[in-house]
Amino acid sequence: MAFKSPVYNVIAVPIEKISPNTYNPNSVAPPEMKLLYDSIKEDGYTMPIVCYYVKGQDTYVIVDGFHRYRVMLDYPDIRERENGMLPVSVIDKPLEHRMASTIRHNRARGEHNVDLMSNIIKELHELGRSDKWISKHLGMDKDEILRLKQITGLAALFKDVSFGTAWQPVEDSGIIIAADAAGDDEEKFV
Repeated sequence: MAFKSPVYNVIAVPIEKISPNTYNPNSVAPPEMKLLYDSIKEDGYTMPIVCYYVKGQDTYVIVDGFHRYRVMLDYPDIRERENGMLPVSVIDKPLEHRMASTIRHNRARGEHNVDLMSNIIKELHELGRSDKWISKHLGMDKDEILRLKQITGLAALFKDVSFGTAWQPVEDSGIIIAADAAGDDEEKFV
């Protein structure tokens, strides 16, 4: 069977059945939110939001499009005009792939909150995803992943990291540090 992009199956979903995910690190400043509102007011919803359908709860969890969702929640004129329905494109992927999708969508458009991004790295690590997996699926290099791990300060994130031996302590190196009369340290070899 040929692949068919989810956008070809957009459905109208009542906003009451839609909820945000718990991991989105993207933030939009008030001027840009106002601009998004103006855009939706003038042009309508031109892009569906992307959701994962939770069958047992009959709800849709946002993967991408949180701020378009917020516009409908925050602006009664938009909600009324759209009859409380949002255009939704549904993807069916496990949590770690939905998280990766959220990050890819966001990184293609804007900036991330560093603390929230660090939490995503932590959650993906706890889900058993390697740095290599994170790098591939989130479009990050090793240094960026390392910096985000350092922000969380959790040793568990580094348990599988092998560290090099940058220096070895020497029992008797023959170097004595002595302070001269002016208080400056100088090295003297024995």
